[in-house]
Amino acid sequence: METTPEWNKEELLNLQSFAPLHPIIAHIEAESFPALETCNGLLAARRPAITVQNGHALRFVPQEYGKLPFEAQYEPRCYLKGEVPTREDNWHDLLNALVWLTFPKAKAAINARHFEALTTGQDDTTHSQRGAVRDTNTLLDESGVIVPYAHTELAGLLRDFRWKELFWERRAEVQNGMGFYLFGHGLYEKALRPYTGMTGQGLLLPVEPAFFTWSLPQRLAHLDDLLAQYLYAPQHCRSTRELTPVPLLGVPGWSAENEEAAYYDDTRYFRKGRNDRA
Repeated sequence: METTPEWNKEELLNLQSFAPLHPIIAHIEAESFPALETCNGLLAARRPAITVQNGHALRFVPQEYGKLPFEAQYEPRCYLKGEVPTREDNWHDLLNALVWLTFPKAKAAINARHFEALTTGQDDTTHSQRGAVRDTNTLLDESGVIVPYAHTELAGLLRDFRWKELFWERRAEVQNGMGFYLFGHGLYEKALRPYTGMTGQGLLLPVEPAFFTWSLPQRLAHLDDLLAQYLYAPQHCRSTRELTPVPLLGVPGWSAENEEAAYYDDTRYFRKGRNDRA
């Protein structure tokens, strides 16, 4: 039986996949698993303060259980009061808090889209009880990867599932003109124990080439702005097909195994695109 990974700050700071969270993790002084007060302390130190879409300051609060009225349920409570229900000693919820601290505008936008879908009844109908808008936002929130790119040809290779051509034959171009920033807190939880098959759902965003010369904090702030703008646009995030699968251990530098070309020949992981399969 697998055990829950223990808190190890130095180990997290050495994980390439956790790079977007490194600036926040570096400020955590707790030697044991960070408590709710630690997360709220990080919030209190932020300037400007993090707020949800309607202006309420964000706070992490204890999870309540049982049948709850609408306004006390997760998304409404966050939107109406700025309160994010958070379980103690829980990796999934801690990582959610760290993503809020890293991409606050984008997280607030996702929460606003959920609340709008819940309260207006304007979500597209699907086979899901959530509806298309909430399905797409949930998938991004749990498993999303932000993929900034400076060259449209690279983005096309990713969308077309041309993994070996992208990650091996165009490796240098990917390293200099395309980035992979984990966003989904569920995906971060998986990345605590990387495994062949680990796949994120990529949202591709065009950027200028200079983006890749900026410091990490500058890049993260810019991506937060870009993603929030994308999410607030009502024509976006209406279908999960807007997201592109990303086999994360194929990203150059993310696995020692992908230093060999043959690694990308494993079609169980690097699957063919929809057109090729057809």
